Amino acid sequence: MLPHLLFDFGGVIIDIDYDATPAAMRRLSRDGSTIAFSQAQQAELFDKFETGHLSPAEFRTGLREAYDLDASDEALDAAWHAMLLDVPAERLALIGELRRQGHQTALLSNTNTLHIAEINQRLATKYGFRQGIADVLDRVFYSQEVGLRKPGEEIFRHALREMNWRPEDVLFIEDSPQHVATARRLGLRVLHLAPPLTLTTALPEALRVFPREYAPA
Repeated sequence: MLPHLLFDFGGVIIDIDYDATPAAMRRLSRDGSTIAFSQAQQAELFDKFETGHLSPAEFRTGLREAYDLDASDEALDAAWHAMLLDVPAERLALIGELRRQGHQTALLSNTNTLHIAEINQRLATKYGFRQGIADVLDRVFYSQEVGLRKPGEEIFRHALREMNWRPEDVLFIEDSPQHVATARRLGLRVLHLAPPLTLTTALPEALRVFPREYAPA
């Protein structure tokens, strides 16, 4: 049986610069405040936005109040999107080829309304996609839509239930250590895509040795 593939988005399919957004926000701050946002952890404001509990307008208001930001909506959105880089064509081609080979595929991403819209627009412009990254995957699970986020266990369980997958049949591809830890605890096999590894260089080899070298810890 071919393993099912569960992808993270940022740092796996799309390149991310986690430092770019705090730097851009700091330039908008009257006192040079640094937002509490990083790959490893973030403030409750960002958790609420990523789980659909804040609208974009409420999120912008929260940013202005928490970090003394003096900026228009457009400037805030541009700073928020600064972390989003390229979606390389070769990664999309690899996912498409793996689907053609018979792998079931899904995305499990911590994200938000603004980033979803921005990335979908970029994918439409560059690749002609009509439904964003969902055009190349069987299912997409966004934290903002599910109301849960990684590294919590329940969003993983939700995706597994929806896909009717057993954890041991899944290879989870992720770049954040805290999310990797949860997946391993739940029995998923994991490819930790830490730099300098990339999806196109690491995933084919991971599948070649699956499941022998990807047994749960």
